[in-house]
Amino acid sequence: MYKILERYRTCNYNSTEATPPAENEINYQEYLKLKTRLEYLQSSQRNILGEDLGPLSMRELEQIENQIDISLKHIRTRKNKVLLDELYDQKSKEQELLDQNKDLRRKLQDISCAENALHMSWQDGGHAIETTYPGLLQRPEHDSSMQIGYHQTSMDQLNNEDMAPQRLDGHLGSSAGWI
Repeated sequence: MYKILERYRTCNYNSTEATPPAENEINYQEYLKLKTRLEYLQSSQRNILGEDLGPLSMRELEQIENQIDISLKHIRTRKNKVLLDELYDQKSKEQELLDQNKDLRRKLQDISCAENALHMSWQDGGHAIETTYPGLLQRPEHDSSMQIGYHQTSMDQLNNEDMAPQRLDGHLGSSAGWI
């Protein structure tokens, strides 16, 4: 009896596995559709690349040719757009560099003019630069803040006080009371 039940279970169990459920059937149908689509796309790709053209009819060859022409137009349009964008960027950079170059030339010219004026002023004793650039060269005697150390007037006062004759009693006076 045990053996009969065992055989019944194995036969019954195997029969349910042999018939796939509805979900497996749907998945299998989807797999077949995708496989067919993949084969078609691979064949189309080979045809566009110029391979396996023998079995194609004249109509199919014309369709491939039209498809290639349309693709080529799209590619050329995109290429031209990229080139024009690049050209525009390069023109903008060129204009910026030209402007910078112009500013630098102007600064260099200003510096050169100032150096020439300074050189001419030193040769002329400072008169030429004062007329061209008033106030650019200020001599130290006119601007006491430019002097280092004691002012000349302060030094003269100190020297005069030290040299003044003194009498024994400490008062200023004639030479009769000198030590």
